[in-house]
Amino acid sequence: MNLNKKYILAIDLGTTGNRAIIFDKEQKIISKSYKEFRQYFPKEGWVEHDPMEILQSTISVIKDALKKGKIKVDDIAAAGITNQRETTVIWDKKTGKPIYNAIVWQCKRTSGYCEELKKKGKEAFIRNKTGLLVDPYFSATKIRWILENVAGARKKADDGELCFGTIDTWILWNLTKGIHATDYSNASRTLIFNIHTLKWDEELLKLFDIPKKLLPEVKSSSGEFGKIHSSILPGNIPITGIIGDQQSAMFAQGCYAQGIVKNTYGTGCFAMMNTGTKAIASKNKLLTTIAWNMQNKTEYALEGSVFMGGASVQWLRDGLKIIENASDTEKLADEVDDNGGVYFVPALVGLGAPYWDMQARGMIIGITRGTTKNHIVRATLEAIAFQSYDLIIAMENDAKIKIKMIKVDGGAAANRLLMQFQSDLLKLQVVKPKIIETTALGAAGMAGLAVKFWKSREDFQNRQKIDCIFKPSMDGKKRKMLLQRWKKAVSRARDWI
Repeated sequence: MNLNKKYILAIDLGTTGNRAIIFDKEQKIISKSYKEFRQYFPKEGWVEHDPMEILQSTISVIKDALKKGKIKVDDIAAAGITNQRETTVIWDKKTGKPIYNAIVWQCKRTSGYCEELKKKGKEAFIRNKTGLLVDPYFSATKIRWILENVAGARKKADDGELCFGTIDTWILWNLTKGIHATDYSNASRTLIFNIHTLKWDEELLKLFDIPKKLLPEVKSSSGEFGKIHSSILPGNIPITGIIGDQQSAMFAQGCYAQGIVKNTYGTGCFAMMNTGTKAIASKNKLLTTIAWNMQNKTEYALEGSVFMGGASVQWLRDGLKIIENASDTEKLADEVDDNGGVYFVPALVGLGAPYWDMQARGMIIGITRGTTKNHIVRATLEAIAFQSYDLIIAMENDAKIKIKMIKVDGGAAANRLLMQFQSDLLKLQVVKPKIIETTALGAAGMAGLAVKFWKSREDFQNRQKIDCIFKPSMDGKKRKMLLQRWKKAVSRARDWI
């Protein structure tokens, strides 16, 4: 690496918007830019994005971050990409145009097909190879749906004229003008990648009827992927890191040893525990997934997903319209002493781990004449912590490892009331770093390590700064009562449809 290069560019491709952040060697944010993109809901339970809007927004935030920081392209050592995982794009190789909108990880359109696979007894077969559950969440059933439902798609795929990618692959292909690749962490979320052989699985491809010609090359999470084309940015910045958003956050948080769990409070909540070079099969409907592959070494993780984290706060804002800004929630919730007996189960798109109940639906219970919007706001924040509690305890039981602490990040980690409540429920320290954009920082780490911007991952980790530590202080009797009522509320929201 040219030692004069001062910065790393992180491209963070989220579910509701894209962000570019430029870090220096001390992990200080020099500049950043963010742009939301539109969410499409063509039918109940369907969620889509426009891939062209995602691309335009990505290029826009990269250029804007450079401009805001008055940073020369020549000062960028490398770029890393992190992304919303599982979201599926298929495009035409010749035209570069998508043949259908991106089908988002939250989309439930393939629920019926997933149920058919379960009835045929395919779940154990798929889980043993992929570490995943049969669920519309993952990419394979989305790929199949596009091939079955878009006119001419099946023949074009068979003829090798189409490309499939998760969002990282779509953006890489466009930034480099034609490199079709992904990394191991993203490949492990497709339901067609064998996490033990580290290859696209022929039997799974046959089961889902997906031609292998459609698929990207799978590469190390930290290494050369290509260069940003000079028609987009001069200077040929190398892209040397790609990693799924939750794995990226775990890497940035330094979860390299067992017993440290990170929980990201974003659109959804995602708890992850590094299990080293061993893939641990879950008995509690958690996912076994690839954490990353670096220097020819693959590490694994256990993961639990909550579908509605920050998204439930967005619903308060955009659906119920009882708040103006997500940042108002802490103040509103703090104006009441407790939840007033109100519990919100935000199963607006089903329940994730450890329930995996796609038939569950959202429910607010315990409402009385004395209930105010403050109680509903507080119940919404508490629901984020309750759901995270459920999956973190399941993770501890699966790994048979006593969790020592929780490291937190994501937008909602800035909410002190929520973080204190999480610490109280888990009876554990909750550690929040100064930089809560850890998904971006992890991508920067992957890219920076590949070009020796940081000497080692320990060198990278040692530069992280802690913002605050939340310690449990709740009375045990109150904690027990809250958890009992939460479980009762969940039982009433389940299997609704």
